[in-house]
Amino acid sequence: MYTLIQSIPLRRLLLEQGPALIVVFLIAEIFYKFHSFSLECIAFLATWYVLDLVIQLVRNWLQPVKAVSKD
Repeated sequence: MYTLIQSIPLRRLLLEQGPALIVVFLIAEIFYKFHSFSLECIAFLATWYVLDLVIQLVRNWLQPVKAVSKD
């Protein structure tokens, strides 16, 4: 976690991961009742990974493709 925070600027980290983190936290709080911290933590991290993957795929799909000029 320390390496992640150090490798990405704080502003970018908050803008990209902040919304996903909030949504995943709400999902985990409402739906994950495994009565085991370890299982809930693993489910939380897996959900965060999947949601972030979906966000990144949608973002890349919506961005226009940059034309490569051949000079």
